[in-house]
Amino acid sequence: MQKITMGQAVQQALLEEMRRDLDVFIAGEGIGVGIHESPSLPTFGLLKEFGPGRVKDTPVSEAAIAGLAVGASVMGLRPVVEVMFNPFFTIASDQIVNHAAKLRYLSGGKSAFPMVVRVKTGAGFGAGCQHSHNLEAWVAHCPGLKVVMPGTPADAKGLLKSAIRDDNPVIFIEDMALYFAPGPVPEGEYTIPIGAADVKRPGSDVTVVTWSKMLGVAFKAAAALSKDGIEMEIVDLRTLAPLDKYTILQSVRKTGRLVVLHEATRTGGFGGEIAALVAEEAFDSLKAPVKRVAPPDIPVPFSPPLEQFYIPNEGQLIQAVKAIMA
Repeated sequence: MQKITMGQAVQQALLEEMRRDLDVFIAGEGIGVGIHESPSLPTFGLLKEFGPGRVKDTPVSEAAIAGLAVGASVMGLRPVVEVMFNPFFTIASDQIVNHAAKLRYLSGGKSAFPMVVRVKTGAGFGAGCQHSHNLEAWVAHCPGLKVVMPGTPADAKGLLKSAIRDDNPVIFIEDMALYFAPGPVPEGEYTIPIGAADVKRPGSDVTVVTWSKMLGVAFKAAAALSKDGIEMEIVDLRTLAPLDKYTILQSVRKTGRLVVLHEATRTGGFGGEIAALVAEEAFDSLKAPVKRVAPPDIPVPFSPPLEQFYIPNEGQLIQAVKAIMA
């Protein structure tokens, strides 16, 4: 077992898959040059090994990057392209939502359209609202797209390898703060199936469903609550679409309580989908109302103190858990 950051885990996945399959190539703004040449970032060193034929530095045009991916996928290649910040996905969405997501459906499932769109997301860097907005619920709302949001280095590597091998378009969303967070990663070949949630911490009193960077917040809250005799079960979705309903419902039926935690704004956030699922299929198991812990419905502030106010923390999660335990 090696201990590496998520950025390095994503890099390993890209490296291994490009060596394994000559149809895999990567493309994006500044790929292989500039800030991407930091050892902690995913595309470090790939240009040197694979050359400009398979590591494509693109113009600053998300629409062009997405169009490149769709066209390459249609022609039988396996593109892995990068959208530098989550809000920029809106510029690329025409090609991805109106074409990539629908092509396999329109072929009656007879044709494969493999492509991975890697997206950086997350607040906490003082980058302003144009760079920090979490839009995973937008993407999950679009049939035909798979949506992956890992919260650990091991999950990032195993899920990205599965995404690259998948015959459907996959939106792979990486929180920038996790690029520098180390964790254990298996050294041998492994993949993690897309669509399988993971119980990261067993518990008996309350279920917390979360994903991506908020997994760390959940662990901090769980440690504090355990001292008060409250044992929190943490369900890490890892994949929003397809959604692992079984794991969520199994956990809620055991604990009888649910809190959903995410960094995307509250209204229309994916937490509402989790709450609706439990209300529809496990209502009789609930001992208390479902709670959501999420940021307020405002753009991400640029000011560091206001940005920290915006991002959910363990104190808010502890408060929500104690409210439904009462």
